[in-house]
Amino acid sequence: MEEGCNCFTSKMVSNLSIGLFIVLGIVLLMVRVLYVVYRCGKPFPKGASQYFSTLVVLGSGGHTAEMLSLLSVLRMDRFTPRFYIAAATDNMSLQKARSFEDSLAVKPAIKEASSQFMQIYRSREVGQSYVTSVWTTIVAIVHGLWLMIRIRPQVILCNGPGTCIPLCVIAFLFKVLGIRWSSIFYVESVARVKKLSLSGLLLYKLRIADQFFVQWPQLQKKYPRAHYVGCLM
Repeated sequence: MEEGCNCFTSKMVSNLSIGLFIVLGIVLLMVRVLYVVYRCGKPFPKGASQYFSTLVVLGSGGHTAEMLSLLSVLRMDRFTPRFYIAAATDNMSLQKARSFEDSLAVKPAIKEASSQFMQIYRSREVGQSYVTSVWTTIVAIVHGLWLMIRIRPQVILCNGPGTCIPLCVIAFLFKVLGIRWSSIFYVESVARVKKLSLSGLLLYKLRIADQFFVQWPQLQKKYPRAHYVGCLM
């Protein structure tokens, strides 16, 4: 009888210990997430590197043209090396990015070493069924994870293409886990006048983007955490 009671007591203690460890782990994870959200958007600390490895997310439908227009006014010598990523079926965007890099007034040796061009699988193609998109989404996430581990950017620039979502989510998870701190700068497309795109809405609501910019004042009023910067095109 006593042996049975002791066995029952030890099982209860063991279960309570496991439960406490799980609760403690969840609490610590929540604290870390809140800390990351708090730190997002803060300026780089003094003494930080003057050069930032930069991931530039491109997309069809005008996204690439807007992104290259934005890049043209930045100090490109500070955002190096640069990694351009577009969807696997979007060869035109990478061609435009290569032409943009060729137009930069930099030494050929530096130019060759400062930019790379990559492609990522889409989560879902236009017209693809939702059933088959489950598998393609998993493939896209795994591929995105591999790219982010390989690149480990300090800065991510994006402006709306759906391919930016898995990359930004992975970057946020890297922050929470302490793997790499990537500052995400999202610029909503100029075509979005009254409401955000789905990509923008997700990054805004989930507080994944460090800095969120819009190009129309009415959007800034509707989404107060966004910064109005005027039309960049």
